[in-house]
Amino acid sequence: MKALLKALAAALLLTFVLAGTGLAADPENTLYLDLKDGRVVIEMRPDLAPQHVARIKELVRIKFYDGIVFHRVIDGFMAQTGDPTGTGRGGSGKNLPAEFSDAPFKRGTVGMARAQSPDSADSQFFICFAPASYLDGKYTVWGQVTSGMEFVDHIKRGYGGNGMVSNPDKIIRMRVAADVTE
Repeated sequence: MKALLKALAAALLLTFVLAGTGLAADPENTLYLDLKDGRVVIEMRPDLAPQHVARIKELVRIKFYDGIVFHRVIDGFMAQTGDPTGTGRGGSGKNLPAEFSDAPFKRGTVGMARAQSPDSADSQFFICFAPASYLDGKYTVWGQVTSGMEFVDHIKRGYGGNGMVSNPDKIIRMRVAADVTE
């Protein structure tokens, strides 16, 4: 029992140390989302959405998200990206089955966008600016911003009748922390 408590204390200490350095606690399940104003760190949640996390990592590793615009950004709600066409109607071409959970949509929660069908999520995702409890249990939660939310807050707002932001901000690059050597 004493050894277990010691191990838990060491793990907790490591978590606090890593949080202060910007290093990922679990590099294989951490994303670095680079925006014009800085780096956003997203801790992925394979415990909640293993298929979504696996697909996001697959897309990130082929640099699918690099240069993609935030096509729908609603003040007080969320910033949405992940459509290579920039229209809100595109994706990677592979739908995922819903992985709904009890995890709440709060500030910094990362969820999958989808059409009316629960099993229509593809590559589009959104980051909540504020709590959105009306999404709880209806959309897949796959991550949480752990640092850099101030950079998400600076993403240009807007979406028009055609679903596009005028001169939208883009993802500069997105990487799995385990793959970053810099």
